Amino acid sequence: MSSASRDLLQQVIAPVVAAEGLDLEELDLAQAGKRSRLRIIVDADGGVDLDRCAETSRLISRALDDSDAMGDMPYTLEVSSPGVSRPLRLPRHWARAVGRLVRVRLHDGTDFTGRVVRADDTQAVLDLDGAVREVAFVDVRKAKVQVEFRRDDDDGTEE
Repeated sequence: MSSASRDLLQQVIAPVVAAEGLDLEELDLAQAGKRSRLRIIVDADGGVDLDRCAETSRLISRALDDSDAMGDMPYTLEVSSPGVSRPLRLPRHWARAVGRLVRVRLHDGTDFTGRVVRADDTQAVLDLDGAVREVAFVDVRKAKVQVEFRRDDDDGTEE
């Protein structure tokens, strides 16, 4: 996608997403046969459910139809929330992962897994099996939430 078309799509879509109280995490336009596929990823504190994605999709579709952002090109619009194991790239991603298990790889090659205790604009604090580790975001090469199917609480009951 050219930067001009991406900028135009961003100008049309971002205000709609923001008005719904959501963060625009990703915008991707790709060719899918004779149609284009416009994929929008949105998120919010507390997550985004299917009904909210559907409503946001309807509003984005209306905004795109009212603008000339897609021209005469036929397209398919997909609006969804990030996957469970999405990468943590921004401080807000880390803040939303508090309580979750994450795998972290630092620029120096160090690799570890821990539970996010708290996060601010510059770093996160992780619990690595009882040891506390502060991780500056500038040191992180890659971080991803790990999928947990079963977790025992400290009191022996399951969530």
